[in-house]
Amino acid sequence: MTEEKKTIKKDPESPLIILPDPKELIVSTSPHLHNGGSVKKIMYIVILALLPSCAAGVYFFGIDALRVLLLCTIFCVALEVIWCKCAGKKQTWSDGSAIITGLLLGMNLSAGVPWWLCLVGAMLAIILGKQLFGGLGYNPFNPALVARVGLLIGFPKLMTTWVVPKKFSYMMNPDAGFVNTDQLEKLKSVGESIIPFNANIEGLTCATPLSIAKGADSFQHITSPEAIQNYFWGNVGGCIGETSVAFLLLGAVILLAFKLIRWQVPLAYIGTVAIITFILNKVDPSLTPGPIFHIVAGGLVIGAFFMATDMVTSPMTKKGAFIFGIGCGIITTAIRIWGSYPEGVSFSILFMNALTPLIDRYSGGKPFGYIKKKKN
Repeated sequence: MTEEKKTIKKDPESPLIILPDPKELIVSTSPHLHNGGSVKKIMYIVILALLPSCAAGVYFFGIDALRVLLLCTIFCVALEVIWCKCAGKKQTWSDGSAIITGLLLGMNLSAGVPWWLCLVGAMLAIILGKQLFGGLGYNPFNPALVARVGLLIGFPKLMTTWVVPKKFSYMMNPDAGFVNTDQLEKLKSVGESIIPFNANIEGLTCATPLSIAKGADSFQHITSPEAIQNYFWGNVGGCIGETSVAFLLLGAVILLAFKLIRWQVPLAYIGTVAIITFILNKVDPSLTPGPIFHIVAGGLVIGAFFMATDMVTSPMTKKGAFIFGIGCGIITTAIRIWGSYPEGVSFSILFMNALTPLIDRYSGGKPFGYIKKKKN
């Protein structure tokens, strides 16, 4: 470095700038900027944001919903402990990431799934979706979504059998198609809006609004004001944690207040679904319901706020966040309307997770000191 100083002529009007030796630079993985927060603190705030919708799921689907949530969480934490012990790594279960994965996995399941399905899902999430890639911060896909899609492909019947919520009176209309004729007779024989404990009914299943909308000739019953209100609060068949839009939004407010997620992702995601479904509904009302239905029905809200915004698997820039959200919205809408599955949130987020490195590369800013070459 001293020899270079001798050969460079100093201009008194422009001070000499000497850059460090590139060999002495320490290159590490992101993030490179820190705000004083810790992984543990962030994770437990996210857990706090998930609790309202978990409580709503337990309220509408009963003790079985609590069983599924607890089993998924316990299995995920236990598998994380076992993996770290076998791999000789430092135990990481206390940072809260395994708890979040377990809660999200449970929230993406039906309250009626058996215990062993929770175990298989936890193995897919923790081992396949997280630890095989190196653990927290290295996984390219959201672990909970890896588990849900894997279970959906491997056990489609169990993953699409939905429990009837406790307050089911609005679902007893045979024209709506939520419950089949045989089960309607059993429900009417009970004669109450809440299933009593002494009712001679072993189990009830129902369809989800999205599955009814798939190929339906009319959307009048599933898009009525009463139905939309029930979807918003969570009184509808579906996954434990995705049905109550009201309590999911409450958790989203917590995440936004602590600045743990980028608002660009959910805005672009939900906005894209709303715009596309609005246009398609106006062009052909028999093709698909309007945007309000698509927002409050299914897993759009939980996907947009709690899974598409994952810090590890989503783009780092604002521009990239918009691209990511728009891509998720397009794929979700296409699957819901023309695909073989009634729901497309999980598939869309995983697909866009795979494109995140390319989106970051495209949307990333120019390097410091970069000078565009002039054409001759």
